[in-house]
Amino acid sequence: MYKRQELHITDPKPFEDDLFNEKSLRPVKLEDFIGQNELLDSISLYIKAAKKRNEALDHVLLFGPPGLGKTTLSNIISKELNVEIKQTSGPVLERAGDLAGMLTSFSRKDVFFIDEIHRVNSVVEEYLYSAMEDFKIDILIDSGPNARTVRLDLEPFTLVGATTRLGNISTPMRDRFGAIFRLDFYKEEEIFEILKRTASILEMNINDEALLEIAGRSRGTPRIANRVLKRVRDFAQVKKVKEVRLEDAQSSLDNIGIDQNGLEAMDRKILKNLITNYNGGPTGGKSLAISINEDLQTIEDVYEPYLIKEGFIERTSRGRIATEKAYALFGIKK
Repeated sequence: MYKRQELHITDPKPFEDDLFNEKSLRPVKLEDFIGQNELLDSISLYIKAAKKRNEALDHVLLFGPPGLGKTTLSNIISKELNVEIKQTSGPVLERAGDLAGMLTSFSRKDVFFIDEIHRVNSVVEEYLYSAMEDFKIDILIDSGPNARTVRLDLEPFTLVGATTRLGNISTPMRDRFGAIFRLDFYKEEEIFEILKRTASILEMNINDEALLEIAGRSRGTPRIANRVLKRVRDFAQVKKVKEVRLEDAQSSLDNIGIDQNGLEAMDRKILKNLITNYNGGPTGGKSLAISINEDLQTIEDVYEPYLIKEGFIERTSRGRIATEKAYALFGIKK
């Protein structure tokens, strides 16, 4: 029986301590980035071409579930281009003046990273269009009869946008990106290599069997894998374990509520409700969210992508459906 898990241990969105710790764990060069090989090959090619032409890199849009390396890649792009990076997020850019202040501070070919770019409001988005296309921005000065527009010339820059919701980005915005890349969940062997690298940085004594066990329960997400590894390290230090072995990793993972499938309490609650309250579906997301007392966006962003990837849920035009694999998880016949 798994214990009630630590709150959001498998949430791929960053915790406050993740933001601090990830800085020391993140790779800083493309050659050090593990996984996403086809994407890396394309980005490397575009960077080499831009440097050869001595031009700003085309604008890049990165999309996919949280925790897969979008922010890390944006920083690597700036490092590979030997330019500065300025970072913000969609909700922070509330006014056109905020955007203009950032854009006018850029040096030639700098990288401008906007996380959660799907949450940029429509007014700011309109200003981004001319900035991205023509490297110019029109700012309204004063108001009423004294109002006038001033056009500001900008240094050529590269906008790197990151989003978990590609469908929420307008077509005009998407069309202004020269390259659009999807980040997928990582293979178990890739997570294993990431964990080996992290364990080395943390100077943690842990064997390969234990790392493989953690990799198999990390939902194909590096952020979750590194977070869980640190929890296993805490467990080992408290228990005064000199080398973390398979049984230590298993005990620690069971203690924080992650099963062999990488599922935690909320995953199982979603599946159990879908099976018992809705006869396995189909049912709509809002009904499911109400039945488990969870926010719909959290279900769609945090839990569903992995449950769909692992074949526990299917999403159809009529709603969510529990698969035979979900029934088997609870020993229930479909």
